[in-house]
Amino acid sequence: MWTAVSLAIAYAAIFATYAAWAAARIAAGAPAWPYVLALPLVYAAVPLVFVTLWFAVAWRFADERPDDARLDMRGRLRLFLQEFATIAGNSPRMILYRLLISEPAPQRSDAPVLLIHGVLCNAGVWYPMKRWLEARGVSPIYTLSYGPPLASIDVFAQQAARRIDEVLADTGARRIVVVAHSMGGLVMRAYLRDHGGGRIARLITIATPYEGSMHAWLGTGASLAQMRPGNAWLAALAPVRGDEPPIVSLWSWHDSMVSPPTSARVPFGENVEFAGVGHTALLRNRDVFARVLEEIEAATAAIRNGASGGRPNDAP
Repeated sequence: MWTAVSLAIAYAAIFATYAAWAAARIAAGAPAWPYVLALPLVYAAVPLVFVTLWFAVAWRFADERPDDARLDMRGRLRLFLQEFATIAGNSPRMILYRLLISEPAPQRSDAPVLLIHGVLCNAGVWYPMKRWLEARGVSPIYTLSYGPPLASIDVFAQQAARRIDEVLADTGARRIVVVAHSMGGLVMRAYLRDHGGGRIARLITIATPYEGSMHAWLGTGASLAQMRPGNAWLAALAPVRGDEPPIVSLWSWHDSMVSPPTSARVPFGENVEFAGVGHTALLRNRDVFARVLEEIEAATAAIRNGASGGRPNDAP
């Protein structure tokens, strides 16, 4: 609830301030209609500022891209607008996530799916992908909204452990497929460090900063400190137990919040690269959806065939 309440309060304060200012102008004789028409712009101003800042930092710390990942001006504009639209759409989804994201009824399943969000978010960000996967027969799909925001990733990993236990108890499954976005992938890495991979059939990460991100210097808090490049906490997440599940990282050359973007390449799994898609827009991209579905189906087939989970972790 932390993120939903915080966003609701923030936007209520912004609109209240704007309404008071507009009311004073209207009382002084200004026509009301321009202020009413400007309401969407007031809402859009917040994500516009943040997305611009995030892309500026991403540009500063970008890797040299291969020729086939370079964008022309039209591609750059599309990249920016898609990220902006996703961020702007996520705020109401996160505020209303309890209405949009329903808990599956307890049911038998060989391969339940758990979706884990990133920093300063909640399960609402998964709404487009969850609906798309369910429409294609993926079920049951569970989510986790962890917190409080900016606490240690180790705290979130323990919340993930409890959630995984709940899902396995509800479904009777022995293993679960996890899809994690951004810091959610590090939450699962911390889970694997502490609990091993015996209950995870496959970990699919999207835009996870395995080697940290320079964007983490833009704020404070334990989780952001743990995501700063070169810190000891990140180094300690390297596999040590020997029971890692198959791990697949979906990442973009144009990630707007993982800097440098190649930090999202997992060194001990399979990497699938995209181009022209920003950090949050990956959660609305149909090519990403299709690859996530492919990985879920492969993990499900492996479970039903009694295999360990699919491809080896050293797959190219």
